Amino acid sequence: MADDKVLSSTTTPRASRFDSIHQEAYLNLWRTYDRLRSIEDSVFLKFDLTAQQYNALRLLRGEYPQKLHTLVLAKRLVSKAPDITRLLDRLEDQGFISRERPEDNRRVVKVSITNKGLKILQKLDHEVLECSKKQLGHLNDSQLNQLVGLLRLARTPHEDPDSFWR
Repeated sequence: MADDKVLSSTTTPRASRFDSIHQEAYLNLWRTYDRLRSIEDSVFLKFDLTAQQYNALRLLRGEYPQKLHTLVLAKRLVSKAPDITRLLDRLEDQGFISRERPEDNRRVVKVSITNKGLKILQKLDHEVLECSKKQLGHLNDSQLNQLVGLLRLARTPHEDPDSFWR
């Protein structure tokens, strides 16, 4: 009928939009990630990097001048890198990292950040800080601490016991 209204997502009762509170929480987390990620992507694209590549460089800078085993680096990344070798290939092609295989164990690959990698991170430092303020600057410190605590609590049963993120 012409008089019938189609309910919008803002007027549809929550119970009919989600199968459970668990689904509602998860989908809100996913939507939030998508919105915040788009802001982040705009920063890294200017430098021809992905967020994952930036994260790897940031972790390597934290170990500098030491080198990290590839597998240790992969475990410390914010999100899993299904192909850490390809991620490192791209960073090496750009001159941001170097890799070496120790003579005593050719199966091990150690990775370090180069001076060029350090310089690109230095250029990114301010932009990344501004990006995080744009993403979450509307929340106060108490809200941010609460959010961090809830997110840690939500993922704890899904983290490996030896996870860098525990």
